[in-house]
Amino acid sequence: MRGFLASSIGVTCAAALALPLTLPTTMANALPAPSAGAGAGAGAKAAADRSDRSDRSDVPGSTQSLPLVPLAGDRASGAQGLSPRDVRPFSLLGVVWDDPDTELHGRVQVRTRAAGTGAWSGWQDLETHNADHGPDPGTPESSSGRLRGATAPLWVGDSDGVEVRVQPESSARTAAPLPSGLRLELVDPGPAATGATAARRTDDDPPLTGPLSAETAAASEANVLLAPLGATEIPALGRADTEDELFVLRAADMTAEQMAQPYIGPRPRITTRHGWGADESLREKGFLYTKQVKAAFVHHTATGNNYTCAQAPSVIRGIYRYHVVSNGWRDIGYNFLVDKCGNIYEGRAGGAAKAVMGAHTLGFNNDSMGIAALGTFNTASPPATTVKAIGQLAAWKLGLFGGDPGGKTYLKSGGGNLYKKGTNVRLNVISGHKDGFLTDCPGRLLYGKLGSVRSDASRLQGRP
Repeated sequence: MRGFLASSIGVTCAAALALPLTLPTTMANALPAPSAGAGAGAGAKAAADRSDRSDRSDVPGSTQSLPLVPLAGDRASGAQGLSPRDVRPFSLLGVVWDDPDTELHGRVQVRTRAAGTGAWSGWQDLETHNADHGPDPGTPESSSGRLRGATAPLWVGDSDGVEVRVQPESSARTAAPLPSGLRLELVDPGPAATGATAARRTDDDPPLTGPLSAETAAASEANVLLAPLGATEIPALGRADTEDELFVLRAADMTAEQMAQPYIGPRPRITTRHGWGADESLREKGFLYTKQVKAAFVHHTATGNNYTCAQAPSVIRGIYRYHVVSNGWRDIGYNFLVDKCGNIYEGRAGGAAKAVMGAHTLGFNNDSMGIAALGTFNTASPPATTVKAIGQLAAWKLGLFGGDPGGKTYLKSGGGNLYKKGTNVRLNVISGHKDGFLTDCPGRLLYGKLGSVRSDASRLQGRP
C-alpha cells in the first residue's frame, strides 16, 4: 500500500487524485423544488407525493402513511391517535406533521404487534425531537417545501399491528394544540438493495446482485480512492498507510510543515452505503458539500436498543427511508452511524473522506459532521464498542482536515434555539448534539462518554 501510494505522488497525479474536500456548498442535479405555495398547508399533497415515492413496485421497502384522528372518549383533551389495527408488515415507525417549524408539545406513545408471535408490546414513548435535527434554515434542502415536523423513529422489529396515541401537554386550564396533519409513518426497510455483508445480515435479508444502477455507481464512485467501485466496505488501514494516503489526498494543498507531521488516526473499517443496502433511487441526485470538517457532533438515533448487530443494516435503511420519504430530507441526515458492535457505516452520500453536508444538527451542519450511535442512551449506557468506534472514526475523519479532537473550534450558527443565526460559537471539536441545540440528544449517558472519546481520538492521532 505504501509503495502504491508513494508512487502515485507527483504534481499532475496529485492534482488528479486529490479529493475535492474544500469545495464550496453545491447541489448538482437536485430534484426540482415545488411551487412557492407548497409547505405547511400542503399536507394532503405531501402525503400523496410520499406515497408516490415510497410504494413503487421497483423500490425495495415501503412506507404506510396513516392520518391520526381524534380519539373516541378523549376528544375534550385534544388527543389524537389510532385504535388497534392490522397493517402491512413494517419494522420502524414515527409520527410526522405538516409544518417542520411547529413543535409537538405532548406525549407520543405506540404499541405494536409482533408479526411472528401475534403478541402486543407494551406502550413505548417516541422522542418528540421538535426540530433539533434537519437542514439549516435558508439552505436549498430546507427551503424545498418537502420538509415536515417529525418525532424520532423507533425500531420495533417485524410487526403487523399498531396502536398510537398522542396526548397534548395540558395546564390547569387548557391543553396545547397538537400540530396539524399528524400522521403515523410505518416503514418497511425492505431487503438490501445490494450486498449487505454476510456477517451483518440475517437469513431473511439476502443481498441482491446485479449491475450497479447509475445512482449506486455515483455514490460508490465518491469513495473510489478509498475502495473499488461497488465495494461493500472501505477497509481499515494501519497508521503508516493512513498517513501515506493523507499525503496523496492533500499533496496539492498542504504545506511542507503540515506534511511532515500529520495528526491522523488509522482509518477504521467502514461499511459503505452499498454495503448496508441503500436504495440510491430514494435520495436526491447529486451531493452537497461544505468547505471543511471542523467539528464532529455526536448523536443517538433514539430508535431504541432492541436490535441485533445483524439487523443494523435494516435499521439504517429504515432511518434512511424515514428521513427521505417521511421527513422530506434529500438523504439520510447523519454522515456516519455506529452500531452496538462498533461497526461503522457511511451515512449521507458524497464520499466518506469528503466534507459532505448533513442534516444532523440544526444550525450547525456547515463545516461539521454528524456521527450517530444506533440506540437510545438516556438511561441505558452506550456499549464500550460503540464509544471506541466513535473515537476511531473521529480520529481519522477530523485528521483529514487537521482537527484536534481535544481542542476547541468556532462554528457560525445557521439559526437554532440556542444560538441565533450568525453567532460565532466556540465549541469542542468533538461535541454532543445538545451543545449546539437545546435537546437531550445524544442522551445523558452517551454525552458523559465524550471526554473518553476525545482522549481516545487524540491518542490515536498521536498528539502529545
